[in-house]
Amino acid sequence: MATSMSAVPSRRLTEFSHGAGCGCKIGPGALAEVMALIAPGERPGDLLVGTETGDDAAVWRLDADRALVATTDFFTPVVDDPRLWGRIAATNAASDVYAMGGRPMFALNLVAWPTDALPATMLAEVLAGGAEAGRACGFVVVGGHSIDDPEPKYGMAVVGEVHPDRILTNSGLRPGDALVLTKRLGVGVATTAVKTGAATPELVDAAVASMIATNAAAATAAVAAGATGCTDITGFGLLGHLRKMAAASGVDATMSVGAVPFLDGVRELAEGGTVPGGSRRNRDWVAGAIDPEPGVGETDLLLLADAQTSGGLLFGAAPDRAARAVAELIAQGVPATVIGDVRPGTGRLILTR
Repeated sequence: MATSMSAVPSRRLTEFSHGAGCGCKIGPGALAEVMALIAPGERPGDLLVGTETGDDAAVWRLDADRALVATTDFFTPVVDDPRLWGRIAATNAASDVYAMGGRPMFALNLVAWPTDALPATMLAEVLAGGAEAGRACGFVVVGGHSIDDPEPKYGMAVVGEVHPDRILTNSGLRPGDALVLTKRLGVGVATTAVKTGAATPELVDAAVASMIATNAAAATAAVAAGATGCTDITGFGLLGHLRKMAAASGVDATMSVGAVPFLDGVRELAEGGTVPGGSRRNRDWVAGAIDPEPGVGETDLLLLADAQTSGGLLFGAAPDRAARAVAELIAQGVPATVIGDVRPGTGRLILTR
């Protein structure tokens, strides 16, 4: 896939970002400390999913058949093409709705822009990319909010809908489930390499293709497979998000490192030191919850903890239904695979070769 780097000004967009995409998120450990200081308020009866289990979005019941899904996400540039960045950021924001088993309906733009350093025409390209993602996902973009900021940031607040009886949550993994991952990992390493100029055109194209691919088909497959536990893999990496799911569900998860798919070339970059700071924070945060078997090395752990931008879904389903879901997704061009399973436990992650 061509990344159309024409029309990029003399200053590259990624020069403005202190971190690449979801890699600029506050680390999971620091975020947990903040959330622990916030006293939970009274929970209304129609709030079906709140903040208790760190889910991807909030869900509010409207009636017996309908519930609203609300989420927001924004981040710094991950590529230098403004339209592509807009499309990636919007696709990523909508992913939280899919991770809850829902369908996005409409969105509002969130913009921070250095008006003295970058032209308005470039911002128009970012917004056009967001609108393209909306059309691809079937939702409309209606206005939003902007501020003047030295560091460009873009994303969306997205509202969708889901049936109250078919919500997917972090706490829904069940012993016996097989774990399905629907995109390759390594986007954090790839976008860091873009910032440093070390990324090959082939890696850039592969990372961009992954980031602009929606999780709509994956969400449909998860619901059809009878999944109840699901999340999307973003800034906390596969290990971070799986740790949250396992703890919220009261289970242990076993993962075969050799079954996890990665973008071509990211392992070599990681071995050479091209790893986002967010990925290293993720690695440190999960250290106390993982049990790696012999043969699982430090590079493996860093890649499994790699901070993803617009990553795939991770869901659990009965093994036979998970296998059918994987086959159906592969037939649609989605690189889904079974990477592990779920057993009774207390939130541990067992990593095998």
